[in-house]
Amino acid sequence: MEGTAHDTLYDAADTDRWATEPDKRPGRTAFQRDRARVLHSAALRRLSGKTQVVTPGSRSQVWDASPRTRLTHSLECAQVGRELGAALGCDPDLVEAACLSHDMGHPPFGHNGELALNDFAKDCGGFEGNAQSLRLLTRLEPKRFVPSAETGEMVSVGLNLTRAALDAATKYPWARGGHPTDPASVKFGVYEDDLPVFDWVRQGAPPHRKCFEAQVMDWSDDVAYSVHDFEDGLHAGHLDPNYLLAEPERHEIFDVAIGRYVPQDTAPEELAAALDRLLEQEWWPHGYDGSAVAQARLKDATSQLIGRFCLSAEGATRQAYGTGRLTRYAAELVVPRETRHECAVLKAVADRYVMQRDEQERLRADQRIVIAELAEELTARAPEGLDPQFRALWDSAPDDRARKRVLVDQISSFTDAAARSLHARLTTRTPRRS
Repeated sequence: MEGTAHDTLYDAADTDRWATEPDKRPGRTAFQRDRARVLHSAALRRLSGKTQVVTPGSRSQVWDASPRTRLTHSLECAQVGRELGAALGCDPDLVEAACLSHDMGHPPFGHNGELALNDFAKDCGGFEGNAQSLRLLTRLEPKRFVPSAETGEMVSVGLNLTRAALDAATKYPWARGGHPTDPASVKFGVYEDDLPVFDWVRQGAPPHRKCFEAQVMDWSDDVAYSVHDFEDGLHAGHLDPNYLLAEPERHEIFDVAIGRYVPQDTAPEELAAALDRLLEQEWWPHGYDGSAVAQARLKDATSQLIGRFCLSAEGATRQAYGTGRLTRYAAELVVPRETRHECAVLKAVADRYVMQRDEQERLRADQRIVIAELAEELTARAPEGLDPQFRALWDSAPDDRARKRVLVDQISSFTDAAARSLHARLTTRTPRRS
């Protein structure tokens, strides 16, 4: 345990760590240490090489807009979450640490890579980016090693974050197939062999319920990527705001939203009303030509949207729970239905006009081939081709299932460029001499 809790709303169990360790600099809070560890981690830095939505350097970009990566998204999510959490009474460093780490487990090529790795890992527990994030934080990211209770050998406990920080970073607090209302859901937050630390994290927590800080992180993630994906789509020239005024295009957007971002029984009229509310705002970007003035107007619109979505959730939550500080399991974040619809419409716009472009589908098909062939080549060559960290894990793995999980861990750690580079090297055959 890390001394006494620094805040009466967070007790000693919240600031406990899997492995006890002293603080190097007295005066810091446990959650300040958590934030610093995540911020300085290699796993966070690697997100700079993982695409968010618009691929940097894409030939179809009209303007050089420096589109977001997984890292910049995580930093922006952290800024949104820190302010929203603080406004509701959460420890801001705790929420920021959760937001910074929420996407750490994303493999190369984002959700497309996630699908390809899940197919490869189907016989060893599957792959899920959120479960991989927990695995990175508690096992794979090299920071703290302790003697194993069984063998006495030194084993990694990852960043050795506090219980509250790991809980706040857990978006789906259940194992594979354990969704509380939808057993067929592909979303889960822990692999089978990581259950011991997951059970430790969840001590005293209501089953399947996200803590309040995790709910703030989750909504901040939605806000950040819905707004910024829309912004990146405009910057890249993939989206004309006039599309949102034409009925055929509007219906396509609503179909995408109902198919992916809102419950199936949502009426299209509700989404139309949500879109119209946004279009009626004086700051809404009705045009974009890439000029400095247009960039400034678009940046103001993104700020207005983030403020709109966060203030709506803050106000509704305060109306439900009063003015006191809200933490852990003392409250639920309340996001009004109308606000969720506005957020969903933005997601659907980016989905329809950025992600569903023919160029993107061809790129995704190529990315799936890269992951599948890379997995095949590493399987045939292992432990050759593995980084030293993962080679050691391969050598100590007790069975084929565990060794395959090591391959999954290795592949998921790659940036987009690293995955392509290794794939090219492993699949290039040296011509035979005549």
